[in-house]
Amino acid sequence: MGNLAYKVRQTENYQPDQTPKTQPTIKKKFRFTLGEKVLGIVFSAAVMFCAIYIISNQVSIYHTNIEIQQIEASISQQTKTNNDLYVQVQELSEYERLWEKARELGLVLNENNVKVVQGN
Repeated sequence: MGNLAYKVRQTENYQPDQTPKTQPTIKKKFRFTLGEKVLGIVFSAAVMFCAIYIISNQVSIYHTNIEIQQIEASISQQTKTNNDLYVQVQELSEYERLWEKARELGLVLNENNVKVVQGN
């Protein structure tokens, strides 16, 4: 039992709240070197230049596609007009119509005056 008093005394002196004082850690700030800054700026400028170049090319392609579509629409319209005119020419150049116009103008068919031309 003699040791019991000694153990109580040891526990009274021990204070777990006190921590040994240590030197505060100094955080070193990471700084970029001049070369890294220059490389970063050059890289950023290159990325921006490429982005602007790509966007300008896309805009150019877009405008070219619009022009192509307009030209195709114009070609389609002209083709339709040409086909309509071709049909009109075919209708107006029928033999019966030409013969009627010739009669109206006073042309008479004389079978004795007809010459046959042979085609090669």
